[in-house]
Amino acid sequence: MAAHLAALRAAAAVLAARPRPMEGRRRRLRSAWELLPEVEPQLAEWAAYFAVSAAKRARAEAGMVRSVSAADADELLTEAEKFVIAVESLLGVPTQPQLPVTVPLAG
Repeated sequence: MAAHLAALRAAAAVLAARPRPMEGRRRRLRSAWELLPEVEPQLAEWAAYFAVSAAKRARAEAGMVRSVSAADADELLTEAEKFVIAVESLLGVPTQPQLPVTVPLAG
């Protein structure tokens, strides 16, 4: 879930940094993954990928953990890292080093 949220934060950074086309009337609320291809077309494939993973994340959060395999989680982590790096490059911001993560063992 943290990987998906990192990708979502990166998408939000792009949406904040790039102007969106103005429309005459208000439209329904749309997700970052729906808006991203309009603002930055070169990220359209990423947006489609993370839109699908958003549904998986929602199922996992709802307790349906079998809907996400370990392989799915590993793939999401790898793709989120690649996406964040792509966004950093696109926006011209320096790459942030990954902080070490330590998880306390139960017991």
